[in-house]
Amino acid sequence: MLVEVEKVRTFPWSPFPIAQIQTPIGRTAVPWHGPPDTPLGQYDVEWTIDTDVTWGLTAKPAAESAPAILAGGHCVILRGRLRLTPDGAGVLDLSGSLIMLDFAEPPPPETDGTWIQIYVPHGDVHLYPYEL
Repeated sequence: MLVEVEKVRTFPWSPFPIAQIQTPIGRTAVPWHGPPDTPLGQYDVEWTIDTDVTWGLTAKPAAESAPAILAGGHCVILRGRLRLTPDGAGVLDLSGSLIMLDFAEPPPPETDGTWIQIYVPHGDVHLYPYEL
């Protein structure tokens, strides 16, 4: 996903710099795995989620059928279309960016192909810049 890095700051409580990003589907701040002195501007990034998702608690059906990135206080809210994998994991399609999800327990089979929202603590969402 192409993001606009608006600001990158380091904090004593975070092992990684925190990037304030803007995307076509929303704005948030998350750990940045690029250099702390990253120049502001546009970057292609890969999203990772470093926590298990629990259906009904941190993952729920979405009220809207449109991708979104929302700031939710202590968490990042990602809305996308869910695809289940045969091994009980999932893939969240976030406006063309695919994010692997590990579920604590497999979600109901009828959630495959539906719009969901996941709620992830800021520290468990990471962005990795890459060059095309």
